[in-house]
Amino acid sequence: MWRCPLGLLLLLLLTGHVALGAQKGRGRRELAPGLHLRGIRDAGGRYCQEQDLCCRGRADDCALPYLGTICYCDLFCNRTVSDCCPDFWDFCLGVPPPFPPIQGCMHGGRIYPVLGTYWDNCNRWWQAGNHSAFWGMTLDEGIRYRLGTIRPSSSVLNMHEIYTVLNPGEVLPKAFEASEKWPNLIHEPLDQGNCAGSWAFSTAAVASDRVSIHSLGHMTPVLSPQNLLSCNTHHQQGCRGGRLDGAWWFLRRRGVVSDHCYPFSGRERDKGGPAPPCMMHSRATGRGKRQATARCPNGHVNNNNIYQVTPAYRLGSNDTEIMKELMENGPVQALMEVHEDFFLYKGGIYSHTPVNLGRPERYRRHGTHSVKITGWGEE
Repeated sequence: MWRCPLGLLLLLLLTGHVALGAQKGRGRRELAPGLHLRGIRDAGGRYCQEQDLCCRGRADDCALPYLGTICYCDLFCNRTVSDCCPDFWDFCLGVPPPFPPIQGCMHGGRIYPVLGTYWDNCNRWWQAGNHSAFWGMTLDEGIRYRLGTIRPSSSVLNMHEIYTVLNPGEVLPKAFEASEKWPNLIHEPLDQGNCAGSWAFSTAAVASDRVSIHSLGHMTPVLSPQNLLSCNTHHQQGCRGGRLDGAWWFLRRRGVVSDHCYPFSGRERDKGGPAPPCMMHSRATGRGKRQATARCPNGHVNNNNIYQVTPAYRLGSNDTEIMKELMENGPVQALMEVHEDFFLYKGGIYSHTPVNLGRPERYRRHGTHSVKITGWGEE
């Protein structure tokens, strides 16, 4: 995704036009509801203090740009319905604000409200949210139960990379979505719940799309993550984590059935006991092909076809090469490092924000997750 060069200058804080719009709309200012009543708060924002701006009476040019609107540092703003800057009361009057401040996060020496979206230079900050799926879970439980991909070994990381070279003059589109190029062949993601099995879910998801694309739609299976979780047990830990190279080896050598045949059974985070046994084995039939040796665990489905894939390969880390591969051959699998703040991610262009840098280690844990990438774009 495209980003401007990083910078600490916030567009919201440009002060070269402190009187922007202040000479007009006197009536609007008198009738406008208070900024804090509209949900616009900037707990700890030092507007009046930074400009050393405190004006007596009413001075419409005693104003500053404020989160996409205007706030004032004159005495006229100090009324029941207020449009004062956040620090007007404590800096200009030396009294606490008439409304309680809300929690914010620190960036560049300033505090910004949570659950908001802001701009840093020309980079949009990502937006946080409170996801009900994580209610009641600690950070340790989130990492333990919601991720589940073990870091690749050095031998995997040293695999020969496949390079995809752009043709002379070729320019990739600014936006691409696999489901638009291959309609009805790109499958929706399955929910892994509290099973730390992203290694199985992401592998099955990418393989499902690739089988559909390269068979030209003659086969469109949603491959079974449960088949991998229960049957791919060599150096794998099911819902407690696994390795991607082992998952792809199993898909190639043993094969799996569809999710309709062998659906995900789910696994609650506090459920004890052994992992579910494997209920779908296969045997060789010659020429590398295999055949199921049992009926589908789901008694309502009779199609127990075994699906296998060709050997997996590793792409280079160059963005353009990955984009070219995705556009030509279908979705790709990727590893990502998940930090504590990602559990609050809601929208925007995510980048790790070390909000817990000064807190104990238990608040700053991270883990490895694997995902399916289906496209790219700009924001």
